[in-house]
Amino acid sequence: MARAGLGLTAGLLAERARVSKVTLSDFEKGKRSPHPRTIAAIRAALETVGVEFIDDGNGAGVRLKREPSDATISLEELNAENDN
Repeated sequence: MARAGLGLTAGLLAERARVSKVTLSDFEKGKRSPHPRTIAAIRAALETVGVEFIDDGNGAGVRLKREPSDATISLEELNAENDN
């Protein structure tokens, strides 16, 4: 659900998480359970592109982070010139 919400292809997420596309596909289809380190890698990759993992008492879920405010500096813009 998180991958689809961001419009990420399975190949791109697999690359970002440094797992094989087959591993990711099998996990998404429920064909096998990934190792804890694979889950952590996929989660970290999703979090870096704006996914928040939540548990609001009704079970675990995901949501997209809110858009940054105008005062927020993106990672691409981060440099010594804007260190104030």
